[in-house]
Amino acid sequence: MADAVEHVDVLIVGAGLSGIGAASRLRRAFPQRRCVILEARADIGGTWDLFRYPGVRSDSDMFTLGYRFRPWAGDRSIADGASILTYLRDTVSEEGIGEQIRFGHRVVAAEWSSTMRRWTVSAQRTDTGETVVLTASFLFCCSGYYRYDRGCTPKFTGRQRFSGPVVHPQHWPHDMDVAGKRVVIVGSGATAMTLGPALARLGARVSVVQRSPSYIMSVPARDRWVAWLPRILPRGVAHRVLRAKGIAVDTTIYQLSRRYPDRARAWLRARQTSALPHGYDIDTHFTPRYDPWDQRMCLVPDGDLFEAIRTGALEMITDRIDTLTESGVRLTSGTEVPADIIVTATGLELQVFGGIALSVDGEPVDVPKRLAYKAMMLSGVPNFAFTIGYVNASWTLKADLVCDYVVRLLRHLDRRAYASVTPVHDPDAVRAPFVPDFTPGYFRRGGAHFPSGGDRAPWRLRMNYLRDLPTFRHHRLEDGILQFTHAERRLAEDAEPEASQVVTGRP
Repeated sequence: MADAVEHVDVLIVGAGLSGIGAASRLRRAFPQRRCVILEARADIGGTWDLFRYPGVRSDSDMFTLGYRFRPWAGDRSIADGASILTYLRDTVSEEGIGEQIRFGHRVVAAEWSSTMRRWTVSAQRTDTGETVVLTASFLFCCSGYYRYDRGCTPKFTGRQRFSGPVVHPQHWPHDMDVAGKRVVIVGSGATAMTLGPALARLGARVSVVQRSPSYIMSVPARDRWVAWLPRILPRGVAHRVLRAKGIAVDTTIYQLSRRYPDRARAWLRARQTSALPHGYDIDTHFTPRYDPWDQRMCLVPDGDLFEAIRTGALEMITDRIDTLTESGVRLTSGTEVPADIIVTATGLELQVFGGIALSVDGEPVDVPKRLAYKAMMLSGVPNFAFTIGYVNASWTLKADLVCDYVVRLLRHLDRRAYASVTPVHDPDAVRAPFVPDFTPGYFRRGGAHFPSGGDRAPWRLRMNYLRDLPTFRHHRLEDGILQFTHAERRLAEDAEPEASQVVTGRP
């Protein structure tokens, strides 16, 4: 007799920031439930284990990027990647979820059966190539939104002529020596602005070549409140205050920037003027064509980018690349930029749900044609949730809210003896991009692969944690959009489809 297929209550895809947080929260809420995490890579950490380039760090303050249930105890609000990875490993150990993680399991397909009211999940072992099959009552995708195996690298003319290495930060060589080397970084995003000063500190002569500039804002690497607040308040209270402060500051800056873009632009320019050498060409190198927060703001801790420019260790060049040459880069203006190493900090390649092929009752799920309910579930897809964080604030703020909602849903299913929950497609909703009014290159390239948003709640993604907070934690679950299926109390293997009763929850 063939071995029985293993069944779990909740299957989590991904052991990065979102997956670790989800497993920890579910273990606390449902200690008796069987939860398994399938992770394609050989270690935990996701982004914070994958990216190993010099200077890699958080781009949100750690009091909001850290988990609400486990306060960040470091003294830096902008933390380096190694410290964040240590924090995640300590979380796995303290929460006791290490045994739930199965490494080297890349989930490739998941099919929902309405008859069995469960998912059948197929994962490929990355070491042996073997296919492993599990079933799950609930599928929670925490795999982020980009490909781990490759980044976005343009096809440069003349690439074969350049004699040195061309490196993408997503795959940084561990033995790369940049001391005394001329390094050209291609890109204008957070990775480029992080790498530039870090390589300069390692002794490289750095040129950052960008087609167009981004908004750059200096923030303190250490929050002054961290030094004194824990002295007068208990640790837990101090953390809540620091977290609330971070949320309030980020929300205020974002909302004011969107409502008063000209004033925000002038405010940022004034800060940059005071940080850069007198007479520096801010218009060319630091004044984007778009409004603040049309793309994510680049934060530089303690103004290290501006400091590298002041000392002459780093230069900004705003131009287009014509071709690579034997000894560097030739720009469309005719300028030759010498290089021993070229770094393509040119962005991510987006991938929805880790590339998993979803299907419901044998029908493939065409993700872009589905509406995203609260930006965490898909219309017509039962017992499925996903985490995609905010683009204007800490990823973990949204991940926490999604976990809150999943816990509420699972408890509601238990109390009412429901077997499944499915967002029902709203035919009156006008489709919109999943992330509206957000225009970075990687979203322009890959945004069409995401589910659709809508013009109204609960289909419209809101970039406002304070507005989402009551919605996710307190609003009624049976809202007329979620359809609950009630099953009689008997073994799922023996249950007949007609034994189920559909409950729409409509008022």
